[in-house]
Amino acid sequence: MECTVVPVTPFEQNCSVLRCERTGRGAVVDPGGDVERILAACEAHAVEVERILITHGHLDHAGGTAALARRLSVPVEGPHGEDRFWIESLVEQGTTFGLEGAESFEPDRWLDEGDRVSVGELELDVHHTPGHTPGHVVFFEPDSRIALVGDVLFQGSIGRTDFPRGDFDQLISSIRERLLPLGDDVTFIPGHGPSSTLGAERRTNPFLLDPDRYRGMM
Repeated sequence: MECTVVPVTPFEQNCSVLRCERTGRGAVVDPGGDVERILAACEAHAVEVERILITHGHLDHAGGTAALARRLSVPVEGPHGEDRFWIESLVEQGTTFGLEGAESFEPDRWLDEGDRVSVGELELDVHHTPGHTPGHVVFFEPDSRIALVGDVLFQGSIGRTDFPRGDFDQLISSIRERLLPLGDDVTFIPGHGPSSTLGAERRTNPFLLDPDRYRGMM
């Protein structure tokens, strides 16, 4: 699986363009905005987009979904249904943060733990990873050992839990029970900032090594 990261919005959110090398078909993960930039990346890498995948309903990850889905005439899959209230509030989120063009939408398919989504001949495993938001999901492609983790885990940090229905302990559990077991060799692409490996974070991430120290701070 080929993966191209396209930073979008003033939040520099890592929108990812996935491509099945055998078929050229692919998916866009978390189109938070800057739709023209995303489309240009798809064209530059010869990606025939067949679906849009959403990790969670925050503005910088989902704000451009409706517009991109219209332009490409493709279905939207994800996140988990517990994030419906976030998706329904996308226009309000855009107003709050001064980002124009955000629209709410209804996913063609809500996702849950154990589901799979297809990208060309590839199949991505879906893991429900609540904590940053209650309906957050992660996409994992086992052959390439790549995980798209949204705002669950970052290099040296974790996602914020001070948003409505965020939960620090639940987030730590999601990382420990749903992400780390995928394997130390897995490279993950976070929603912001540089990529890392699950092994590196298991060994060095302070929030995982001593979560009690940070409880109440995120």
